[in-house]
Amino acid sequence: MSHDPPHSPPPYPTYPWQPAPPEPPRPQRAPAREPIGHHDDLRVLRGAYRWQRRTATLTALGYFTLFLVLSACAPDVMTRDLADGVPAGLLLALLQLPVTWLAIALYEHTARRHVDPLAERIRKEAELDARRGAIR
Repeated sequence: MSHDPPHSPPPYPTYPWQPAPPEPPRPQRAPAREPIGHHDDLRVLRGAYRWQRRTATLTALGYFTLFLVLSACAPDVMTRDLADGVPAGLLLALLQLPVTWLAIALYEHTARRHVDPLAERIRKEAELDARRGAIR
């Protein structure tokens, strides 16, 4: 006598009075919500960064352009002796390095004061959004 293996019931009802098999549960979707980092925050950050770049660039390039314009258009000003035989052109050329350092210091100052705090706040909000998304 051989034993047939038990078989599973068919996926459809075999008798009219037999209840239909239950449907598999559907995954529930979380309600859509606005992320914490708004577009306005990014717009403000871009504006602060743009102001920072322009200020530092115009400081360095503005001085250098002034030096070039004076050299080309006012040679008598550039060749005038200021102190102990040092011409004004040489003194203005030597001042180019401190002006560049000033532009770098201005860039760093505006970064620390305006841009970095905004970027840090947006970064923290984005991390919080990412953690909230991972929990779901």
